[in-house]
Amino acid sequence: ALKKSAVDYMHPEVGVTTTDATVFGRNYFNRPSAPETEEDEFADERAEVLAEAAALKKLATDYMHPEVGVTATDGAAFGRNYFNRASAPETEDTDEAEERALVLAEAAALKKSAVDYMHPEVGVTTTDATVFGR
Repeated sequence: ALKKSAVDYMHPEVGVTTTDATVFGRNYFNRPSAPETEEDEFADERAEVLAEAAALKKLATDYMHPEVGVTATDGAAFGRNYFNRASAPETEDTDEAEERALVLAEAAALKKSAVDYMHPEVGVTTTDATVFGR
């Protein structure tokens, strides 16, 4: 009985079903003599606020997810990529790219050494059968 009451309380959309013909209820909100619940001015203002909130939500989503991209239906809308054009200067030489890759590899090795030093509880794992320790 307690579980049924809790379910009835938490799910008012389910409604009430009964087989007793003497049980009835009155809806005080939809009757013709009920007072108007909201004026037209407030309804219009609420609609404007909800539209602004939806636009702000779309802008926030566009800002936080740049990977989605931009879709435009206007034929006059265009953009120019200043990084891949033919006259763009080279941004990185091959020597610089190799040096950057080497520096990043060294940084990754240093990070692994630092993690191993700061977390001795992790232990050492190896696949070499000839490695042993006392």
